[in-house]
Amino acid sequence: MTSAVLERPLAGLTAESAPETPVLEVRGLSTRFKTHAGPLVAVNDVSFSIARGRVMAILGESGSGKSALLRTILGIQPTSATITGQALMNGVDLVTMSPKAREQTRGSWLSMIFQDPMTALDPLFTVEQQIVETLRRHTDITPAAASQRALELLQLVQIPSPERRLKAYPFELSGGMRQRIVIAMALACSPRLLLADEPTTALDVTVQARVLDLLRDLSRTLGMSIVIVTHDLSVAAAIADDVAVMYAGRIVEQGPIREVIRDPQHPYTRGLLGANVRPGQRERLAAIVGSPPNLARLPPGCAFAPRCEVAIERCATAMPDLLPVSANHAARCFLAQGVGAMSN
Repeated sequence: MTSAVLERPLAGLTAESAPETPVLEVRGLSTRFKTHAGPLVAVNDVSFSIARGRVMAILGESGSGKSALLRTILGIQPTSATITGQALMNGVDLVTMSPKAREQTRGSWLSMIFQDPMTALDPLFTVEQQIVETLRRHTDITPAAASQRALELLQLVQIPSPERRLKAYPFELSGGMRQRIVIAMALACSPRLLLADEPTTALDVTVQARVLDLLRDLSRTLGMSIVIVTHDLSVAAAIADDVAVMYAGRIVEQGPIREVIRDPQHPYTRGLLGANVRPGQRERLAAIVGSPPNLARLPPGCAFAPRCEVAIERCATAMPDLLPVSANHAARCFLAQGVGAMSN
Protein backbone atom coordinates (compact mmCIF):
# COMPACT_ATOMS: atom_id res chain seq x y z
CA MET A 1 0.00 0.00 0.00
CA THR A 2 1.28 3.48 -0.82
CA SER A 3 -0.05 6.46 1.10
CA ALA A 4 -0.92 9.68 -0.68
CA VAL A 5 1.54 11.44 1.61
CA LEU A 6 4.41 9.33 0.30
CA GLU A 7 3.54 10.13 -3.30
CA ARG A 8 4.07 13.89 -2.95
CA PRO A 9 6.89 15.44 -5.01
CA LEU A 10 10.03 15.83 -2.95
CA ALA A 11 10.69 19.36 -1.70
CA GLY A 12 13.82 20.75 -3.28
CA LEU A 13 13.68 18.54 -6.37
CA THR A 14 11.45 19.46 -9.29
CA ALA A 15 8.97 17.20 -11.00
CA GLU A 16 10.94 17.74 -14.21
CA SER A 17 13.24 14.82 -13.39
CA ALA A 18 12.25 12.46 -16.17
CA PRO A 19 12.90 8.71 -15.93
CA GLU A 20 15.84 9.03 -18.33
CA THR A 21 17.45 11.78 -16.21
CA PRO A 22 19.87 10.33 -13.66
CA VAL A 23 18.67 10.71 -10.10
CA LEU A 24 22.33 10.59 -9.08
CA GLU A 25 25.37 11.17 -11.27
CA VAL A 26 28.78 10.57 -9.72
CA ARG A 27 31.78 11.97 -11.61
CA GLY A 28 35.38 11.21 -10.65
CA LEU A 29 34.57 11.00 -6.93
CA SER A 30 37.56 10.40 -4.64
CA THR A 31 37.94 10.33 -0.85
CA ARG A 32 41.35 10.54 0.82
CA PHE A 33 42.28 10.26 4.49
CA LYS A 34 45.52 11.28 6.17
CA THR A 35 47.19 8.38 8.00
CA HIS A 36 50.59 7.70 9.57
CA ALA A 37 51.34 5.49 6.57
CA GLY A 38 50.49 8.28 4.14
CA PRO A 39 47.34 9.28 2.22
CA LEU A 40 44.75 6.50 2.17
CA VAL A 41 42.53 6.60 -0.92
CA ALA A 42 39.29 4.90 0.14
CA VAL A 43 37.33 5.98 -2.96
CA ASN A 44 39.40 6.42 -6.11
CA ASP A 45 38.01 8.26 -9.16
CA VAL A 46 34.58 6.60 -9.10
CA SER A 47 31.99 7.47 -11.75
CA PHE A 48 28.49 6.07 -12.32
CA SER A 49 24.88 7.19 -12.67
CA ILE A 50 21.56 5.74 -11.59
CA ALA A 51 18.19 6.42 -13.18
CA ARG A 52 14.83 6.80 -11.49
CA GLY A 53 13.43 3.53 -10.14
CA ARG A 54 16.65 1.58 -10.79
CA VAL A 55 18.58 -0.46 -8.23
CA MET A 56 22.37 -0.53 -8.39
CA ALA A 57 24.48 -2.92 -6.32
CA ILE A 58 28.03 -2.00 -5.27
CA LEU A 59 29.77 -5.35 -4.91
CA GLY A 60 33.13 -6.22 -3.38
CA GLU A 61 35.09 -7.57 -0.44
CA SER A 62 35.41 -5.79 2.89
CA GLY A 63 37.83 -2.89 2.54
CA SER A 64 37.10 -2.29 -1.14
CA GLY A 65 35.65 1.19 -0.50
CA LYS A 66 31.93 0.41 -0.82
CA SER A 67 30.73 1.91 2.47
CA ALA A 68 33.16 4.82 2.14
CA LEU A 69 31.54 5.61 -1.22
CA LEU A 70 28.04 5.76 0.29
CA ARG A 71 29.22 7.90 3.21
CA THR A 72 30.90 10.28 0.79
CA ILE A 73 27.71 10.64 -1.26
CA LEU A 74 25.66 11.20 1.89
CA GLY A 75 28.19 13.69 3.23
CA ILE A 76 29.01 12.07 6.58
CA GLN A 77 32.75 11.60 6.19
CA PRO A 78 34.91 13.26 8.89
CA THR A 79 36.11 16.78 8.20
CA SER A 80 39.67 15.43 7.90
CA ALA A 81 38.70 13.65 4.66
CA THR A 82 39.63 15.28 1.37
CA ILE A 83 36.86 14.82 -1.20
CA THR A 84 37.17 15.66 -4.89
CA GLY A 85 34.89 15.05 -7.85
CA GLN A 86 31.13 15.52 -8.09
CA ALA A 87 27.94 13.86 -6.86
CA LEU A 88 25.08 15.51 -8.73
CA MET A 89 21.38 15.37 -7.84
CA ASN A 90 19.07 17.41 -10.04
CA GLY A 91 22.04 19.38 -11.29
CA VAL A 92 23.23 20.28 -7.78
CA ASP A 93 26.67 19.10 -6.65
CA LEU A 94 26.31 17.60 -3.18
CA VAL A 95 30.08 17.75 -2.62
CA THR A 96 30.29 21.55 -2.84
CA MET A 97 27.19 22.24 -0.72
CA SER A 98 27.65 23.99 2.61
CA PRO A 99 27.47 21.69 5.66
CA LYS A 100 24.09 23.16 6.65
CA ALA A 101 22.60 22.73 3.18
CA ARG A 102 24.05 19.23 2.94
CA GLU A 103 22.42 18.32 6.23
CA GLN A 104 19.04 19.34 4.85
CA THR A 105 19.40 16.90 1.94
CA ARG A 106 19.69 13.92 4.29
CA GLY A 107 16.31 12.35 4.74
CA SER A 108 14.69 14.54 2.10
CA TRP A 109 16.79 14.25 -1.07
CA LEU A 110 18.50 11.01 -0.11
CA SER A 111 18.45 8.67 2.88
CA MET A 112 20.60 5.82 4.14
CA ILE A 113 19.95 2.45 5.74
CA PHE A 114 22.92 1.57 7.92
CA GLN A 115 24.34 -1.91 8.38
CA ASP A 116 23.31 -2.52 11.99
CA PRO A 117 19.71 -1.46 12.73
CA MET A 118 20.28 -1.66 16.48
CA THR A 119 22.97 1.03 16.44
CA ALA A 120 20.97 3.11 13.94
CA LEU A 121 18.09 3.42 16.44
CA ASP A 122 18.16 5.23 19.78
CA PRO A 123 17.34 2.74 22.57
CA LEU A 124 15.91 5.51 24.79
CA PHE A 125 13.10 6.54 22.44
CA THR A 126 10.11 4.71 21.01
CA VAL A 127 9.75 3.94 17.34
CA GLU A 128 7.09 6.64 17.01
CA GLN A 129 9.24 9.30 18.67
CA GLN A 130 12.16 8.60 16.31
CA ILE A 131 10.07 8.64 13.12
CA VAL A 132 8.17 11.75 14.21
CA GLU A 133 11.46 13.53 14.98
CA THR A 134 12.70 12.77 11.47
CA LEU A 135 9.52 14.13 9.92
CA ARG A 136 9.42 17.26 12.08
CA ARG A 137 13.06 18.05 11.33
CA HIS A 138 12.68 17.99 7.54
CA THR A 139 9.06 19.13 7.03
CA ASP A 140 6.56 21.60 8.48
CA ILE A 141 4.15 18.79 9.36
CA THR A 142 2.17 19.02 12.62
CA PRO A 143 2.84 16.56 15.48
CA ALA A 144 -0.53 14.86 14.94
CA ALA A 145 0.05 14.50 11.19
CA ALA A 146 3.57 13.21 11.85
CA SER A 147 2.21 10.48 14.13
CA GLN A 148 -0.32 9.48 11.49
CA ARG A 149 2.37 9.38 8.83
CA ALA A 150 4.57 7.25 11.11
CA LEU A 151 1.72 4.73 11.24
CA GLU A 152 1.41 4.81 7.43
CA LEU A 153 5.15 4.18 7.10
CA LEU A 154 4.99 1.10 9.33
CA GLN A 155 2.10 -0.17 7.22
CA LEU A 156 4.12 0.52 4.07
CA VAL A 157 7.04 -1.63 5.27
CA GLN A 158 4.59 -4.35 6.32
CA ILE A 159 5.08 -4.21 10.09
CA PRO A 160 2.46 -6.40 11.80
CA SER A 161 0.34 -4.65 14.47
CA PRO A 162 1.79 -1.25 13.52
CA GLU A 163 -0.13 0.68 16.19
CA ARG A 164 1.50 -1.40 18.93
CA ARG A 165 4.97 -1.32 17.33
CA LEU A 166 4.91 2.49 17.28
CA LYS A 167 4.95 2.49 21.08
CA ALA A 168 7.75 -0.10 21.31
CA TYR A 169 11.43 0.52 22.03
CA PRO A 170 14.08 -0.92 19.66
CA PHE A 171 15.20 -3.60 22.14
CA GLU A 172 11.65 -4.97 22.20
CA LEU A 173 11.76 -5.80 18.47
CA SER A 174 13.42 -8.57 16.47
CA GLY A 175 16.32 -7.90 14.10
CA GLY A 176 14.10 -8.13 11.05
CA MET A 177 11.54 -5.81 12.63
CA ARG A 178 14.22 -3.25 13.53
CA GLN A 179 15.52 -3.32 9.97
CA ARG A 180 12.03 -2.54 8.67
CA ILE A 181 11.78 0.33 11.16
CA VAL A 182 15.07 1.74 9.85
CA ILE A 183 13.73 1.46 6.30
CA ALA A 184 10.53 3.25 7.36
CA MET A 185 12.60 6.09 8.87
CA ALA A 186 14.66 6.34 5.69
CA LEU A 187 11.46 6.66 3.64
CA ALA A 188 9.82 9.17 5.98
CA CYS A 189 10.48 12.24 3.80
CA SER A 190 10.01 10.52 0.43
CA PRO A 191 13.64 10.57 -0.79
CA ARG A 192 14.39 10.06 -4.45
CA LEU A 193 17.49 8.02 -3.58
CA LEU A 194 17.96 5.36 -0.91
CA LEU A 195 21.49 4.28 0.05
CA ALA A 196 21.64 0.86 1.74
CA ASP A 197 24.85 -0.29 3.45
CA GLU A 198 24.76 -4.09 3.82
CA PRO A 199 21.11 -3.93 4.99
CA THR A 200 20.71 -7.70 5.36
CA THR A 201 24.05 -8.75 6.90
CA ALA A 202 22.72 -9.35 10.43
CA LEU A 203 19.56 -11.14 9.27
CA ASP A 204 18.85 -14.81 8.72
CA VAL A 205 18.21 -16.05 5.18
CA THR A 206 14.40 -15.99 5.41
CA VAL A 207 14.22 -12.46 6.82
CA GLN A 208 16.92 -11.34 4.36
CA ALA A 209 14.77 -12.44 1.42
CA ARG A 210 11.77 -10.56 2.80
CA VAL A 211 13.75 -7.35 3.28
CA LEU A 212 15.16 -7.56 -0.25
CA ASP A 213 11.68 -8.17 -1.68
CA LEU A 214 10.41 -5.19 0.30
CA LEU A 215 13.15 -2.88 -1.01
CA ARG A 216 12.57 -4.03 -4.57
CA ASP A 217 8.80 -3.48 -4.25
CA LEU A 218 9.30 -0.03 -2.72
CA SER A 219 11.59 0.95 -5.57
CA ARG A 220 8.97 -0.04 -8.13
CA THR A 221 6.00 1.41 -6.23
CA LEU A 222 7.54 4.75 -5.27
CA GLY A 223 9.82 5.18 -8.30
CA MET A 224 12.72 5.41 -5.86
CA SER A 225 16.31 4.66 -6.87
CA ILE A 226 18.46 2.47 -4.61
CA VAL A 227 22.21 2.02 -4.29
CA ILE A 228 22.87 -1.06 -2.19
CA VAL A 229 26.29 -2.11 -0.91
CA THR A 230 26.95 -5.82 -0.45
CA HIS A 231 29.69 -8.44 -0.51
CA ASP A 232 27.12 -11.14 -1.27
CA LEU A 233 26.58 -11.86 -4.96
CA SER A 234 23.24 -13.57 -4.25
CA VAL A 235 21.94 -10.37 -2.62
CA ALA A 236 23.02 -8.31 -5.63
CA ALA A 237 21.41 -10.79 -8.05
CA ALA A 238 18.15 -10.78 -6.07
CA ILE A 239 17.55 -7.05 -6.07
CA ALA A 240 19.74 -5.13 -8.52
CA ASP A 241 19.26 -4.01 -12.12
CA ASP A 242 22.88 -2.93 -12.44
CA VAL A 243 26.10 -3.71 -10.61
CA ALA A 244 29.41 -1.94 -10.04
CA VAL A 245 32.21 -4.20 -8.77
CA MET A 246 34.70 -2.33 -6.55
CA TYR A 247 38.25 -3.29 -5.68
CA ALA A 248 40.80 -1.15 -3.80
CA GLY A 249 38.57 1.93 -4.04
CA ARG A 250 37.98 1.71 -7.81
CA ILE A 251 35.18 0.35 -9.96
CA VAL A 252 36.73 -2.53 -11.91
CA GLU A 253 33.59 -3.68 -13.73
CA GLN A 254 30.07 -2.36 -14.17
CA GLY A 255 26.99 -3.05 -16.23
CA PRO A 256 23.58 -4.73 -16.14
CA ILE A 257 23.74 -7.40 -13.45
CA ARG A 258 22.54 -10.23 -15.68
CA GLU A 259 25.17 -9.45 -18.30
CA VAL A 260 27.98 -9.12 -15.74
CA ILE A 261 27.05 -12.44 -14.11
CA ARG A 262 26.65 -14.19 -17.45
CA ASP A 263 29.85 -12.82 -19.00
CA PRO A 264 32.22 -11.35 -16.38
CA GLN A 265 35.15 -9.54 -17.98
CA HIS A 266 37.36 -8.78 -14.98
CA PRO A 267 39.29 -11.56 -13.14
CA TYR A 268 38.14 -10.20 -9.77
CA THR A 269 34.48 -10.47 -10.80
CA ARG A 270 35.16 -14.01 -11.95
CA GLY A 271 36.75 -14.74 -8.61
CA LEU A 272 33.70 -13.47 -6.73
CA LEU A 273 31.45 -15.61 -8.90
CA GLY A 274 33.66 -18.66 -8.33
CA ALA A 275 33.55 -18.13 -4.57
CA ASN A 276 29.75 -17.99 -4.50
CA VAL A 277 27.85 -21.02 -3.23
CA ARG A 278 25.52 -22.51 -5.85
CA PRO A 279 22.47 -24.74 -5.21
CA GLY A 280 23.47 -28.40 -5.06
CA GLN A 281 27.18 -27.58 -5.11
CA ARG A 282 29.48 -30.34 -3.80
CA GLU A 283 32.92 -29.24 -4.93
CA ARG A 284 35.01 -26.87 -2.83
CA LEU A 285 34.69 -23.15 -3.43
CA ALA A 286 37.41 -21.54 -5.53
CA ALA A 287 38.61 -18.83 -3.13
CA ILE A 288 40.51 -15.79 -4.40
CA VAL A 289 44.13 -16.18 -3.27
CA GLY A 290 45.78 -13.46 -1.18
CA SER A 291 44.27 -10.44 0.54
CA PRO A 292 43.08 -6.99 -0.56
CA PRO A 293 45.88 -4.40 -0.73
CA ASN A 294 46.66 -1.69 1.80
CA LEU A 295 44.86 1.38 0.44
CA ALA A 296 47.69 3.57 1.73
CA ARG A 297 50.28 1.57 -0.25
CA LEU A 298 48.64 0.75 -3.56
CA PRO A 299 50.85 -0.76 -6.29
CA PRO A 300 51.61 1.38 -9.38
CA GLY A 301 49.62 -0.83 -11.74
CA CYS A 302 46.41 -2.81 -11.34
CA ALA A 303 45.73 -3.32 -7.63
CA PHE A 304 44.38 -6.81 -8.30
CA ALA A 305 47.47 -7.95 -10.25
CA PRO A 306 49.22 -9.63 -7.25
CA ARG A 307 46.16 -11.88 -6.78
CA CYS A 308 45.30 -12.36 -10.45
CA GLU A 309 45.93 -15.73 -12.13
CA VAL A 310 45.93 -14.23 -15.65
CA ALA A 311 47.95 -11.06 -15.01
CA ILE A 312 50.43 -10.01 -17.68
CA GLU A 313 53.62 -7.98 -17.24
CA ARG A 314 51.89 -4.71 -18.08
CA CYS A 315 49.40 -5.17 -15.21
CA ALA A 316 52.14 -4.59 -12.62
CA THR A 317 53.21 -1.21 -13.99
CA ALA A 318 50.20 0.46 -15.67
CA MET A 319 46.65 1.16 -14.49
CA PRO A 320 44.04 0.00 -17.03
CA ASP A 321 41.16 2.30 -17.92
CA LEU A 322 37.53 1.32 -17.48
CA LEU A 323 36.92 0.18 -21.07
CA PRO A 324 33.61 -0.70 -22.76
CA VAL A 325 33.15 -4.38 -23.60
CA SER A 326 29.59 -3.91 -24.88
CA ALA A 327 27.04 -1.10 -25.09
CA ASN A 328 26.41 -0.93 -21.32
CA HIS A 329 29.17 -3.15 -19.92
CA ALA A 330 32.69 -1.95 -19.00
CA ALA A 331 35.74 -3.49 -17.30
CA ARG A 332 39.05 -2.16 -16.00
CA CYS A 333 41.30 -4.87 -17.44
CA PHE A 334 43.88 -5.02 -20.25
CA LEU A 335 42.53 -8.42 -21.28
CA ALA A 336 38.98 -7.12 -21.73
CA GLN A 337 39.62 -5.08 -24.88
CA GLY A 338 36.73 -6.59 -26.82
CA VAL A 339 33.44 -8.38 -26.24
CA GLY A 340 34.10 -11.80 -24.76
CA ALA A 341 37.87 -11.28 -24.69
CA MET A 342 38.11 -13.27 -21.47
CA SER A 343 35.55 -15.91 -22.34
CA ASN A 344 38.12 -18.55 -23.26
